[in-house]
Amino acid sequence: MGSGQWRQSIPGGALLAAPFTLIAVVTLVDINVPPEVHLGPFLVAAPAMTASFAGPRMTALVGAVAVLAQVAVALDRSSITDLNHTYQIVALFLISATVTFFAYLRERNAAEMVRLRTVAEAAQRGVLRPLPVRSGPLRLASLYLAAVEGAELGGDLYAAARTPAGTRVIIGDVRGKGLDAISGAAGVLGAFRALARQEGRLPALVTRLDSSVTAHRIDSLNENGGGTDAPGITEAFVTAAVLDIPDDVPEVRLVSCGHPPPLLLRAGRVHTLHPTEPGPPLGVGPLSVVGPTEDAFSFQDGDVLLLYTDGVTEARDRTGAFYPLAERAASWPGLGPERLLAEVRADLLRHAGGRLGDDAAVVAVERVPGWGTAGSGTPGPFRAR
Repeated sequence: MGSGQWRQSIPGGALLAAPFTLIAVVTLVDINVPPEVHLGPFLVAAPAMTASFAGPRMTALVGAVAVLAQVAVALDRSSITDLNHTYQIVALFLISATVTFFAYLRERNAAEMVRLRTVAEAAQRGVLRPLPVRSGPLRLASLYLAAVEGAELGGDLYAAARTPAGTRVIIGDVRGKGLDAISGAAGVLGAFRALARQEGRLPALVTRLDSSVTAHRIDSLNENGGGTDAPGITEAFVTAAVLDIPDDVPEVRLVSCGHPPPLLLRAGRVHTLHPTEPGPPLGVGPLSVVGPTEDAFSFQDGDVLLLYTDGVTEARDRTGAFYPLAERAASWPGLGPERLLAEVRADLLRHAGGRLGDDAAVVAVERVPGWGTAGSGTPGPFRAR
């Protein structure tokens, strides 16, 4: 249990009683022990412990009470002008003032963190919008786990767009951390939402996404004083898997750009959708001479697609073992997208000891049985073509 959880588990009155009880006990004992014994230094603990859970006003009050208690001990024993007691009173006052100042800084920083978290939540709602629960014959659910405690958004991304013929989905991972990664994710998502309904063919959509990522990277370098030949320009890229799921055809079309392959869950078994010619990440350069390669896989009624970023499969346990997503997913047959992701979340955090080394995103897509007639019936071949 962390210190914050420990403090929250104790009522506020009990916490406040502790420093005042300490002052009373130390004062009574100090008055009654032999003159050569001095317990005054123990009073320093009262304002120090108060600063760990209370604000500057309460810390200052406890410090003032501790100083008055030390004065009372000095008057009872000899005189307030006694050199030993004078030093103890001055030292106690200075320490109380110091911890009060740090309590003030902590309270101000806490207020700033609340403000920043509010801004981050607003940014998350604007950039990484929740996926629709339903999109034609599909049910969708998403999961985002930030590696940094308290963070709401990083470089992992996902989105879904409804088209006249079906649903397009993207999942990706922007190289890097911090604001640059968030900016890159926002750029990719904005381009995907704008282009998903314009391009009829999936390879053409991915080609335009690649051009958008490259342009965004060059603009960012120019804004920061660099040029297109600046060091590190080739280091900014986005791995992505872009999928097209038609409403009336029982298949999923995939273009992979250096991203981990999706998993397909069917009848209690897990199949990895390996692309025939995976392309390089978006923003690296021309995808190929002929353009991105599109693969098609069977996607029948009741099948579930599991899309994920490498923060999931590269999560390690205490022994250094990676998280076996495919193996674990096979142990949860028949779950809908939301329940499946709830299991993944709990199991992943348990595997990683409650803290991930990298941001992780997962998207589950299920083809709902009973939508029309084209997507029903006996499952066809695993790779559609």
